[in-house]
Amino acid sequence: MFCILIAMNPNIFKAYDIRGKYPEEINEEAVAEITKALAKHFSAKGGSAFGGKKGKIIIGHDARLSSESLYKIAVRTLNAKPSTLNPIPVGMITTPMLYFLVNKLKAAGGIMITASHNPKEYNGLKVVGPTGDVMSGEEIRKLLRSELSTFRI
Repeated sequence: MFCILIAMNPNIFKAYDIRGKYPEEINEEAVAEITKALAKHFSAKGGSAFGGKKGKIIIGHDARLSSESLYKIAVRTLNAKPSTLNPIPVGMITTPMLYFLVNKLKAAGGIMITASHNPKEYNGLKVVGPTGDVMSGEEIRKLLRSELSTFRI
């Protein structure tokens, strides 16, 4: 078995999201690996307790120049086989719209490619659960540690 060891900057894992300067701190490779961990999390957790929509996950992005590229990688990762996920890519939306869609569609969660109010050279991910509860960067970092043993973060 071939094992790749990737180091991620631990400073990108914030209180309410993951964000850093693009592409130095957060880039397509980091988003792909983070999304793999989130896919495992949402597949395992599912949404059966939330209306029977197991694995349905909404994904969107903001208007930053780097967001579309990060979004495409995240969508591709969520669609990778084998997968029990049902990703619903919704394109460019606002973060409140993501919260609305997760609730309205009774999804297991949502991923927003955004760095919120930070300057344009930043980007990141905001992740929410089925009730709109935000996963902290530290929670996601723990997922990476536990579910992807090939990472040093």
